[in-house]
Amino acid sequence: MRALTWQGTGKVSVENVPDPTIQEPTDAVIRVTSTAICGSDLHLYDVLGMYLDKGDILGHEPMGIVEEVGADVTHIKPGDRVVIPFNISCGFCWMCSRGYYAQCETTQVKEHGKGASLFGYTRLYGQVPGGQAEYLRVPQAHFGPIKVPEGHPDERYLFLSDVLTTSWQAAKWADIEPGSTVLVTGLGPIGQMSARIARHLGAERVIAVDNVPERLAMAERHGIEVLNHDKIDDIPAAVIELTNGRGADGVIEAVGMEAHGTPFQAAAMTAAGMLPDALARKAIDTMGVDRMGALRTAFASVRRAGTVSIVGVYGGQADPIPMFDLFDKGVTLRMGQAHVRRWSDDVLPLLTGAGDPLGVDDLVTHRLPLESAPQAYEIFKKKEDGCIKVVLKP
Repeated sequence: MRALTWQGTGKVSVENVPDPTIQEPTDAVIRVTSTAICGSDLHLYDVLGMYLDKGDILGHEPMGIVEEVGADVTHIKPGDRVVIPFNISCGFCWMCSRGYYAQCETTQVKEHGKGASLFGYTRLYGQVPGGQAEYLRVPQAHFGPIKVPEGHPDERYLFLSDVLTTSWQAAKWADIEPGSTVLVTGLGPIGQMSARIARHLGAERVIAVDNVPERLAMAERHGIEVLNHDKIDDIPAAVIELTNGRGADGVIEAVGMEAHGTPFQAAAMTAAGMLPDALARKAIDTMGVDRMGALRTAFASVRRAGTVSIVGVYGGQADPIPMFDLFDKGVTLRMGQAHVRRWSDDVLPLLTGAGDPLGVDDLVTHRLPLESAPQAYEIFKKKEDGCIKVVLKP
């Protein structure tokens, strides 16, 4: 089959690789019909190569048609249309039984002290072949795959794999109440959907921060107030002014490690990525520093006794955060990988009808064949051609 493979920092290519097969009774194999590029894929592309091997298959936002199932898989069958969550969860361990599927104890990568295995995402998370491919082996398929109906194109359902469920968790963990004001930092795909879901869950005002014109325009189409940080010197001051001097009730930080920050932080991330793998891993594990601009905006913009929900991915171990201010303000922090199956049953009914209450149909900007994936990564990384979300078609 053909699959998008990592070949080195800043280099991916579509190659011929072996077809996946059933290896365990709880496996399934699907024929991928759509698969997306995620912002966190860019972390692998640019920064985290020390945890990848040449030839690793990337991608963690796939859906498709079931081709084959193992003996213990009974809730799906060949021919079913399914979305595959990005985290691999068993559904019955202590963590899964409490809804913490991203911490599944059956698939935890204990060797590296990490949570549940993820598709297409480094040795730290199990080195499981990813979904930017023609076919995908799905471990723990007795629980993970989400069966979806016919009647809509793939793009209506595809983002149950990550974007929609991650954004739903981000909004839920921002403690949104009717009449509240929510700030979203970053208007990539997660920020876009987090803002729309915040409104759906009852926020009276949703304010979002970015500087890319196409992202700002997309958010405005969905009733989101926008602030351009290229034109406003002090975003927290602007938010406080907009909220009668109080600050946002909840903040969803949807940027993560790629945020703009100090030149030192940017240089440190770049330098770590250029070191030999063993030294790079040591640097990241012990003294990695993320770019903290978006987090600092979130912390300064939230009201006293408010909540910051961190959904942007961070990887540093030595990030300086303003603990005195957070403690003094009594801020609640919630964060982590999305527990996809915890939220999928809440989101799916909003996608199946004739309406589109979450605005899912207005997210994808680029649709390209799998063979064009290397160019798609570059377009997405550089935010060229108005690119917000890319879907690949194997």
